[in-house]
Amino acid sequence: MTESLLDRRARLMGPNIPTFYRHPVHIVKGQGVWLWDAGGKRYLDCYNNVPHVGHCHPRVVQAICEQAATLNTHTRYLHDLVLDYIERLTDKLGHGISQAIMVCTGSEANDIALRMAQAITGKTGIIATDATYHGNTTAVSQLSARKPPIGGRWPNVRLVPAPDSLRAPDPTGAIFAAHVEKAALDLEAAGFGLSGMLFCPMFANEGLPTLPRGFMDATVQVIRKHGGIVISDEVQPGFGRAGSHFWGHDKMGFAPDVVTMGKPMANGHPVGAVATRPDIMAAFRNSFSYFNTFGGNAVSSAAALAVLDVIADEGLQENAARVSAHVLERMRALSHPLLADVRANGMFFGAEFVTDADHTPATAFVGNLVEAMVDKGFILNRIGRAQNTLKIRPPLPFSIENADMLMDAMEAALRETPVTA
Repeated sequence: MTESLLDRRARLMGPNIPTFYRHPVHIVKGQGVWLWDAGGKRYLDCYNNVPHVGHCHPRVVQAICEQAATLNTHTRYLHDLVLDYIERLTDKLGHGISQAIMVCTGSEANDIALRMAQAITGKTGIIATDATYHGNTTAVSQLSARKPPIGGRWPNVRLVPAPDSLRAPDPTGAIFAAHVEKAALDLEAAGFGLSGMLFCPMFANEGLPTLPRGFMDATVQVIRKHGGIVISDEVQPGFGRAGSHFWGHDKMGFAPDVVTMGKPMANGHPVGAVATRPDIMAAFRNSFSYFNTFGGNAVSSAAALAVLDVIADEGLQENAARVSAHVLERMRALSHPLLADVRANGMFFGAEFVTDADHTPATAFVGNLVEAMVDKGFILNRIGRAQNTLKIRPPLPFSIENADMLMDAMEAALRETPVTA
């Protein structure tokens, strides 16, 4: 009997390796906003933020190939490209942020950010939300609510209730700030103090709640009152996805002390970064001995520079804003007995489904809806504490024509998918 790809995967990679969908898709090719599986079926990619400027963008591919054919080495030798990239990156940040550490993943960036918070404050307490995800290292996995850490969560970690614009409206952010205040006081009473708070300014994994500009102002004041720093995880919101702004924190209107980045930076080449002010960087460098063999290597830097060029030259941030408005208009026109709310934050969309007036999550229905859309040739997924919010997060070249294809298929899938709890 021929071994299936899934069986081979399990034999070589072990059990419980995540795959999307009940019938995992075997992707063999990507171009722009399109993907093809091993059988030749074409899918519209409405989900992946790794190919930020489109799958296999020729300018990024060319930059990688040319640099790989010239030199690739780590940053304990001198080379210009990593410096060129950090200059261009920090020019887009402001808020006194002018230095960066290049890494390979967002997980590494967030791990460093936690250590930066400890170094500048001399404290170890950290706050995150109770429905978040910030990566896979030992430290940042302590902040994830997906699986409880073995041995229990570290005593210096506090998780606060995530914003929920459907079930618990908080138009000024005062309720959220009060939760953060309570957590900070608790950390101080326990002897840890507050080093900072790490959060995504879109609260993407929490379900992409609809929050007004200024929502985080009171929370930022609380964090700084207790001596902590503000860490903005821009892995999902950053690099123009917010549409109106290049960064999620700027769209929300607050100034971070540290900004972390990852997936979209080099269009699939493994690049991440943590950027901050010189005072925080100096505190970190004096407190920790850190280097990253592959972070900021010449090929990665060339790829990341090419992504910045493409975003600017092809007007992709502006496209995100334009397409966002169109998709939101079409989503608001959707009609379904379980549809409770639709959300848009630049090129990032959510649709939450519930079963009753108490907003009981329609988790099974959304799971079935995702499968129906994949069957129709549309790659998307779901998010939120109960996984009952449809998640749409396409590459930035996604056009209005692509959006109409998606929404036409969505309307059909909503009619055809049985209503289940």
